[in-house]
Amino acid sequence: MTKIQVQKIDTFSGHRDCVYALQPALQPHHFFSAAGDGLVVHWDLTRPDWGEVVAQVPASVYSMAYDSVKNQLWVGQNYEGIQRIAPYEKLVVSSIRLTSATIFDIQFFENQAFIGLSDGVVLIMDKDQFAVRKHLKASNQSARCISINPHTRELAVGYSDHTIRIFGLDEHVLHYTLVSHTNSVFTLQYSPDGRFLISGSRDAHLKVWDVSEKYSLHQDVVAHLFAINHVVYSPDAQWLATCSMDKSIKVWDATTFKLLKVIDRARHAGHGTSINKLLWSTFDNQLVSASDDKRISVWDIKSL
Repeated sequence: MTKIQVQKIDTFSGHRDCVYALQPALQPHHFFSAAGDGLVVHWDLTRPDWGEVVAQVPASVYSMAYDSVKNQLWVGQNYEGIQRIAPYEKLVVSSIRLTSATIFDIQFFENQAFIGLSDGVVLIMDKDQFAVRKHLKASNQSARCISINPHTRELAVGYSDHTIRIFGLDEHVLHYTLVSHTNSVFTLQYSPDGRFLISGSRDAHLKVWDVSEKYSLHQDVVAHLFAINHVVYSPDAQWLATCSMDKSIKVWDATTFKLLKVIDRARHAGHGTSINKLLWSTFDNQLVSASDDKRISVWDIKSL
């Protein structure tokens, strides 16, 4: 098993409320964050003392997605809708009032945007037309997270009713309902090769589902003390990282799903409150974490 070394590089501060969303930017060393303060901020991994507000929306932001083709940010304003922002020009390109529900997740695939809402609806929008094409309703409880498998052309949605539902991307028909978690499913991530679906829940379990075996449960790991808020793969797909309400980040072997490293306050001067979101940058393999403590930390992770 590979041993890894973790070093804290920097801390980015400036948000006035809990930070909930992280997204990549046009340049590999840049990224965006959004928070409960409604601020959308542009950061540079090479300049921790610099941050630029590119937008301020009138509601808290739990979800954000970066459209690399058009170099635009889709910002989900809770109880309002979506704003499309040209971040480098600091311009609102367009906005649409969608819902009075909380917007928990935004994911892109081809010319579609999939938006998970607190009323259990997944909205499917045409990206170019910036218009709603379909409402996908399979639960009365929140659609908390979304992941897309381009290999099987499937859409996975995690709900607060403890289930994961798998839909066809083209016909939007329900393929599978996965029942194993005992609390809300907060995060989903397909492996880059499409073989596995990784899920993390408020029940603190990390579950691995084998896509080729009709989503049979491949592995069940008691991963954290409290809710798992997010899971991401490293750019080379060698590692997984999870973050939790228990204030820790954990790094896992992406093949064996064995724990490699715990990043917390005691060991690495980590966050002192719930960690909400991760972004594993292609820039020097740096892992970015966002927390309720209003701060963003940057971690250098290397094999020994």
